[in-house]
Amino acid sequence: MCALKMSSCWYLYILRCADGSLYTGITTDLERRTREHNQGKAGAKYTKARRPVELVYSEVSENRSSASIREAAVKKMSRREKLALMK
Repeated sequence: MCALKMSSCWYLYILRCADGSLYTGITTDLERRTREHNQGKAGAKYTKARRPVELVYSEVSENRSSASIREAAVKKMSRREKLALMK
């Protein structure tokens, strides 16, 4: 768990896009970030053309650094490995 309060947590997340592809990112607020992806706001060109998206996986990190390191590792995974992670 994150120190002190949940708002200080960082999350790694995976979205399933409308075309079945997977998108990986990090955020401090899963609900807000999913909503932004579905509204086409705040970057993520990849998901703008693949809406709607659905949050299918998340995990907590202590800080932004550890979340970014985990994000890089997950992005290197094959689709099969990501799907196995989600189970």
